[in-house]
Amino acid sequence: MKVRPRILLADDHTMLLEAFQRLLTPECEVVGTVGDGRALLDAARRLKPDVIVVDVSMPLLNGMDACRQLKPKLPATKWVFLTVNADPDVATEAIRLGASAYLLKSSAAAELFSAIQKALAGGQYVTPLITKGVPLTSFLGRTPQAQGDKLTARQREVLQLLAEGRLMKEVADILGVTARTVAFHKYAMMQELGVKTSAELVQYAVKQGLVGP
Repeated sequence: MKVRPRILLADDHTMLLEAFQRLLTPECEVVGTVGDGRALLDAARRLKPDVIVVDVSMPLLNGMDACRQLKPKLPATKWVFLTVNADPDVATEAIRLGASAYLLKSSAAAELFSAIQKALAGGQYVTPLITKGVPLTSFLGRTPQAQGDKLTARQREVLQLLAEGRLMKEVADILGVTARTVAFHKYAMMQELGVKTSAELVQYAVKQGLVGP
């Protein structure tokens, strides 16, 4: 009897989650679906799936930072990013973080199945829609044009939540810290990045892919 891989789906669009679940169910066991990055942290630790299919942009915690946090704790779980973000630098960073594959939501269904199989076999895959004919080894070896991230993991969490329009008290409640701690992180980020306004801080968050434009 063929063993079906256990898949956890993470996307903040309910209709897409349902569509992906229907698509994958004949070949895979979909063990769970989640709509935000913090739910993903909880579900992944509890379910320990073979593969996580995840969007880059998600509320509360983006897919990239979720991968940063979970990969050391669940090293056997494979990560397949499925997103609308076609930025080559983001794809390169996802693979650097430990993802096995990076596809676009405009990719064909067969490409998703192929990427999952390649991930389970220990390989890597980036959709040709991004590599544009460049061999994968050359694509992954390129120097990203985006500036390097200057923030700590906790600062990135705070920045995403603030950029989503949440008040400091809301951010504090979500992260389990005080509002004073959130304020400390905010002003430390502004100093580190050389920005003077909250609007500039949000612009940085968008540029770094922490939130959608």
